[in-house]
Amino acid sequence: MRVDQFDFDLPEERIALRPAVPRDSARMLVVQADGSLTHAHVRDLPGFLERGDAMVLNDTRVFPARLRGTRTRETTAKIEITLHKRLGPDRFAAFAKPARKLDAGDTVALGRLTAKVLRRDAAEVELEFALSGAALDAAIAAEGEVPLPPYIAGKRKPDARDTADYQTIYAKDTGSVAAPTAGLHFTPELFTALDARGVTRETVTLHVGAGTFLPVTADDTAGHKMHAEWASLDAATASRLKAARRIVAVGTTSLRTLEASRLEPFEGETDIFITPGYRFQTAQVLLTNFHLPRSTLFMLVSAFAGLDVMRAAYAAAIREGYRFYSYGDACLLFRQPC
Repeated sequence: MRVDQFDFDLPEERIALRPAVPRDSARMLVVQADGSLTHAHVRDLPGFLERGDAMVLNDTRVFPARLRGTRTRETTAKIEITLHKRLGPDRFAAFAKPARKLDAGDTVALGRLTAKVLRRDAAEVELEFALSGAALDAAIAAEGEVPLPPYIAGKRKPDARDTADYQTIYAKDTGSVAAPTAGLHFTPELFTALDARGVTRETVTLHVGAGTFLPVTADDTAGHKMHAEWASLDAATASRLKAARRIVAVGTTSLRTLEASRLEPFEGETDIFITPGYRFQTAQVLLTNFHLPRSTLFMLVSAFAGLDVMRAAYAAAIREGYRFYSYGDACLLFRQPC
C-alpha cells in the first residue's frame, strides 16, 4: 500500500507533553466495529469489557537509554547516543547523532562510560563498552536519561517526573528504549475495578526498540523492513489466553507479540509488520494511544479496525481536542470478526 494513505494533518498543540493526572483520567475514544464512536475516559474501561475477557499487558521496563558525550580522536565532537538493542553482555546497537562524526574504531566517552565503535551504517552504530553485564547496566542507569520521543524531547528536556511518568506501574523486565504507552494509563484503582468486573490480566514481554519507533521512509509499505525486537509469551499464559472469552490487547506491542506467537509459547525476535489486509488470529479488542501519521503503529491500528474507520476516528479526535502520542489519550478499538 502507498504510505501516503496513512498520512494526516495534526495540529502541533494536540501533541501531549505531559500525561494526564491521574493516569486513568485520560480521555478514551471508543471505536466500535461498525465505526461508531463514543467519548469516554480510561477509567471507564471496565464498562466496555465483560467477565471472562483477558487483558494482555506488555511488562517491559524502559531503561535510561540516552547517553551524551564526546568522540575522542585528534579532535573531539559532541555525540548523542540512543541505545536500542542489546547485542551481547558488552555490546549494543544504537543510533548516534550526528552519526557522520563517527567511524569504526572511534572511541566515545559517555560520562564514566567508554565505548568503541565497531561499525556504522548510516545513523546506526554498534558499540562495544569497556564494562559488561551488570556493571554496564548499573553504569547506564547512572549516566543515561529517559529516552523521550523527539516530539517531546524537542520541546522540553527530560526531568525527574519523566522517570516515573514514562514507565508503566507494572513494568518488570528491563529492556525497552520506549514505553509501551497504552499501559501508561493504568492505575491501581483501575486494576481493582477491572478485577471486580471479572477481567483477568496476563503479561507478555516485547522490548520496544527500533522496530516500533523508526519512521517509514519508503513510498510503499512493501519497501519497509522492520527491525527485529525480542518478545516472549510463556506456555501457561498462552494456555489461559486460549480459554479466554475474548482477548484485549493493551498496546500495539502486546498485539504484535500475540500475533507473532499465534498463542503458542514463544521466545525470540519478531519483525512482524502488520498493515491493512492482515488477518488477525488473536485479540478482538485493542487499547492503544493515538499514533504518528505514516507510522507502522497507525498502519497496525488501520489493519485492526479499518483504514477508513481510523481516519474518521482520528479526524474526530482532532476536532474534539484529544491529546496525541506517548503522553496522550487512548482509543479502544473493537474489530469485526474475521
